[in-house]
Amino acid sequence: MKSSQTGIAYTALSYLLWGILPIYWKWLGDVPADEILANRIFWAFWFMLLFLLVTRRFKGFTAYLKTSLTKKKQVLALLVASLLISVNWFIYIWAVNTDQMVEASLGYYINPLVSILLGVFILKEKLSKAQVLSFGLAAAGVLVLTLSYGDFPWIAFGLAFSFGLYGLAKKLIQVESSIGLTLETMTIAPISIIYLLFLYQDGSLALFHTGTGTDLLLIGAGAATAIPLLFFSRGAQQIPLYMVGFLQYIAPTITLILGVWMYHEPFSTVHAIAFCFIWLALAVLTASRLQLARKRRKDARLSA
Repeated sequence: MKSSQTGIAYTALSYLLWGILPIYWKWLGDVPADEILANRIFWAFWFMLLFLLVTRRFKGFTAYLKTSLTKKKQVLALLVASLLISVNWFIYIWAVNTDQMVEASLGYYINPLVSILLGVFILKEKLSKAQVLSFGLAAAGVLVLTLSYGDFPWIAFGLAFSFGLYGLAKKLIQVESSIGLTLETMTIAPISIIYLLFLYQDGSLALFHTGTGTDLLLIGAGAATAIPLLFFSRGAQQIPLYMVGFLQYIAPTITLILGVWMYHEPFSTVHAIAFCFIWLALAVLTASRLQLARKRRKDARLSA
């Protein structure tokens, strides 16, 4: 019981931190999203290396590195995962700093549905009736937004699909999350270094050229990236998957509230109708997960 409560606390805290992370990117609003991303990758890599050394997991990291480099599928999956999470981070930072947090929150609301869709088409999984109904409701919400504004919500779908595909790539890597994040940032770090050097040569580098506050925020982006993930990895291992699925809605809800109430982004009647369809879709999906979890516990008791 205590383990479960600890797991819920750590997992909820991770989603809380992810939910308020836009405030951090807003503090860096004067820095272009591409440079924020390059710094985020670079400093996250060094933060994770330090973390592995302090927690005595560095040997596990080097051991996995030696074995994975001999497997083409592992290397390809690692490269794909690194690129996908970089794309996801860039879209999110850019959306936040161009006052499109409402649409960004939509992306993480529909992410569970996109993940299911990817499972159907790529992993050949079957849809339940509840999932079909959820897709229909979510599609109606997206259609309302598209027809009303004449623009497809590409930010939301870019975030949802990049993170969904990232999750699929991670299935092939199968490594402890702290080692996984170190590997991913290590894979893409050379590109971020080259880009930062290019900005330096171009005379447009913000790091160490703008102010101490900006420098500390850019360097701290590594910790801001890693800490929620470390909390999540500790908490999610101690609670059922359906509980993780329920708690994941904390982050986009906080982001939505921040976008509307703190940064005064528009949230019209059309937005409200579209989001109601999405929320209803998620309610149906969550209810079906809870029902399935109860059935499995009942079956487990009967077979014990």
